[in-house]
Amino acid sequence: MIPSITDAAVKAAIAAIASESASTKDKIEMLIEMAHGFVKKPKTAQDLWNAIALYQQAEKLSGEDYLLLKARAKVGMAGALWAIPNDAEDLLLQAKGLYTEALPALQEFASPEEIAEAQMNYGLVLQSLVPFNLARIADSIQVYQEALRVFTWEKYPQEYAILHNNIAIAYLSMSSGSQQQYLFEGLAVQTFEAALKHINIIDHPREYAMLQNNLGNALQYLPSSHPLDNLVRAIAAYDEALKVRNAKYTPLEYANTIANKANALFNLPDDLNKPETGNPQNLRQARAYYQQAWEIFTQHRQIEQAQVVAQILQDIETEIGSKG
Repeated sequence: MIPSITDAAVKAAIAAIASESASTKDKIEMLIEMAHGFVKKPKTAQDLWNAIALYQQAEKLSGEDYLLLKARAKVGMAGALWAIPNDAEDLLLQAKGLYTEALPALQEFASPEEIAEAQMNYGLVLQSLVPFNLARIADSIQVYQEALRVFTWEKYPQEYAILHNNIAIAYLSMSSGSQQQYLFEGLAVQTFEAALKHINIIDHPREYAMLQNNLGNALQYLPSSHPLDNLVRAIAAYDEALKVRNAKYTPLEYANTIANKANALFNLPDDLNKPETGNPQNLRQARAYYQQAWEIFTQHRQIEQAQVVAQILQDIETEIGSKG
């Protein structure tokens, strides 16, 4: 295998740092800074492995003299391991171990914001381990809620929005097959709505659209004695998200939202007062949205999503055909 430019750059950087006359502390900070650069905008998984090599060098140099820098290197390594595409649990378990090792040192030496950011990312690792039965979703929610003590909506609205989104999604995952399904799905809706009291379209459009889209999804599948009312509320939430998301600037987010809205329309009567008259109008609108979503997913090589939408389009054609 031919080494990439980034591989060579990493080796050269480690060699340069080893030979430089800079202090050990400066060398560690340089390694961590370089590794952050790889993690921030990775082009391939190799970039993340290169970052891990730099973080490992920083951890080794830290020894027992620079415990905060050592903890930062471990947190950085954990984040890179979590980001590497992988269907197995081994990298996630390594990431979990690194967070549990690093957090005590962070809590002793780091700022509240740095601790909260690590907790936020640790929660994601725990959430990712749940399907493997290697973590409890309640533990990830607890970690997110600890981070919320620091990331308040007044000071850190972006983190506040993301944490509420993660907590709501965690509640939804708890509801599957649970006797307390209604409770957890209700908590998810409440969590989205609580965040939207503080996150508005003008100051934080991206987070606003994310929360509205996911609120729509939660409402759409919320068990209720008034399912049609929930569908109407879901469509209203998608419409709010679509005030931000559009085909030109955010094509994939836009495609996801119009596909979600199409699903709600598929199940919604044209006249809520006369549901027995069916929904030919909403079906045609749903078909138009799905067709547009399919085109965007195909154009952006989102093959799996394009295939799902293509199958739904076939079902809609059958449904429209059967109703003449």
